[in-house]
Amino acid sequence: MAIEYEWRGDFDNASLNGLHADGFGSLVAQTDWRARLERHSLGWVCAWENDSLIGFVNVVRDGGAHAFILDTVVARHFRSRGVGAALVAVAAKEACAAKCEWLHVDFEEHLRSFYFDACGFRETPAGLIAL
Repeated sequence: MAIEYEWRGDFDNASLNGLHADGFGSLVAQTDWRARLERHSLGWVCAWENDSLIGFVNVVRDGGAHAFILDTVVARHFRSRGVGAALVAVAAKEACAAKCEWLHVDFEEHLRSFYFDACGFRETPAGLIAL
């Protein structure tokens, strides 16, 4: 079956919490994703196979030219099939349509080739303060 990608897709919190647990190797949380996203996000992209949520990325915005991707996650059994790159491509297209000029991401070192090679981000100087 083909994987479908949906901007601002309709998901339930249990499905997204389960996907996060699977994708990040953590316990299933009880996060109210719907409330969080409606409050803070420009949008999000859901990847579906049949009726199963298999991928997700969140796009937040500064209110101006900058958008940021967060929480990119793909179910473990769907990795290395281009799902993550497709999620980011839809996120970039929709951020551009919303008149954003820049799409930012930060990531752990082991994801470097995914974001630079598969998704087309380029390296830039940046800074970070752990709070």
